[in-house]
Amino acid sequence: MSYLLALDQGTSSSRSIVFDRAGRVVSMAQREFRQIYPQPGWVEHDPRDLWTTQLETAREALKNAGLTAADVRAVGITNQRETTVVWNRRTGEPVYNAIVWQDRRAEDACARLREGGHEARVQALTGLRIDAYFSGTKLQWILDRVPGARAAAERGELAFGTVDSWLIWQLTGGRRHVTDHSNAARTLLFNINTQQWDDELLGLLNIPRSLMPESLPSSADFGTVQAEWLGAELPIGGVAGDQQSALFGQACFQAGMAKNTYGTGCFMLMHTGRRFQTSQNGLITTACAQPPGAPQFALEGSVFIGGAVVQWLRDGLRAIESSSEVQAMAESVPDAGGVMLVPAFTGLGAPYWQPEARGSITGLTRGTTMAHIARAALESIAFQSAALLDAMSRDAVAAGGVPVSELRVDGGACVNDLLMQIQADLLGIPVVRPAVVETTALGAAYLAGLQCGLYEGLDELSAQWRAERTFHPTLSRADAAGRMAAWEHAVRQTVAV
Repeated sequence: MSYLLALDQGTSSSRSIVFDRAGRVVSMAQREFRQIYPQPGWVEHDPRDLWTTQLETAREALKNAGLTAADVRAVGITNQRETTVVWNRRTGEPVYNAIVWQDRRAEDACARLREGGHEARVQALTGLRIDAYFSGTKLQWILDRVPGARAAAERGELAFGTVDSWLIWQLTGGRRHVTDHSNAARTLLFNINTQQWDDELLGLLNIPRSLMPESLPSSADFGTVQAEWLGAELPIGGVAGDQQSALFGQACFQAGMAKNTYGTGCFMLMHTGRRFQTSQNGLITTACAQPPGAPQFALEGSVFIGGAVVQWLRDGLRAIESSSEVQAMAESVPDAGGVMLVPAFTGLGAPYWQPEARGSITGLTRGTTMAHIARAALESIAFQSAALLDAMSRDAVAAGGVPVSELRVDGGACVNDLLMQIQADLLGIPVVRPAVVETTALGAAYLAGLQCGLYEGLDELSAQWRAERTFHPTLSRADAAGRMAAWEHAVRQTVAV
């Protein structure tokens, strides 16, 4: 029983990965599921799709590994974070589709809160900005807009959860309604200093407390997977939101260590230890995934459209047939030919926070080809991430620390060597890709392994981390600064539109 099963429920697919004790991938299974776009700016998932694809991949991963549930020591869960699900406690049926983190329908409600002068107080309690990105106003929308939902909630008949809570409810047969602090910290309803749901915040958004799950440290007893699902009962010992889980899986346990995940979006986190630091440069403060103990924090910047820009090239422009083709197309030209693509398809996240911005392509000429646009699309991922690291380093210096000296990377797009080299060139620091790039799932597995006693502590996990390749910057700092200036000019043009 030295294997760990990680359930990784993401924005575009559900995956399950079996790890051995050394943190190596033994087997993996993945299923995409339907994306629902009811109108511009709205993004939904069917919660039942999230559950069924996750269960199917868990069974498939065990089968592919030649294992049974009896060989598995514990289960860890990591998930797309702010995505919001509300369901009936008695029937287990969702009252509405899951509203995805990318969804912008609650922007009017957020604007009213900001205009009411609540931003500073909310940030002091939660570490977050008031933005439709987070779960609280999505939950408020469901209660106010779905017929009968608010009345049912006030009667205590409904349960709210981020995707981790929804999966745990299903896995445990409705016996546990729980989340972890790292997911709770993304709701606008959780005080990350006290690690409790906050009555002031619940009142501000008019959310009945009866809806809320119990919140636990990320390494804890989250219940037991019922035998009917995988063939034997299994303890759920680790839960964390995907980005905090990746920070943990990258062994970034000390203040000043940073990682960037290249997924549907891009998410950069820098560990700040036990210091709650309010960003002066457009970032947010979030709770780290951690075992029980004093709260630990991280600064975070979120890019809404990262790898999704490649999906847009594939599905929207039909410029490529599969995402794997983008590197070859981008490498067929020496540069983007002056083209800048700002993928503000759902607004701009940190450090800009421009919810009304929309995507733009500038610098087009008669000589522009699809290869130039593909390269500009890849570069847009690196430009947005470089803007985040610059903000992060300025915050670190202001707090008496030092700029980030190395960036650990993970996520699906980090296997793109061209993108990683562009990233190192823009940042001017080494970009390090680990031997195990599935660090989001690995973090959840490690948290579960700590809870069940498979690992003794963080030092053992740090010793297991290995680099696969380091990308060193080759661009002069003057040239990098010029490229970033051109990017910021393109962003200003986009926002002006």
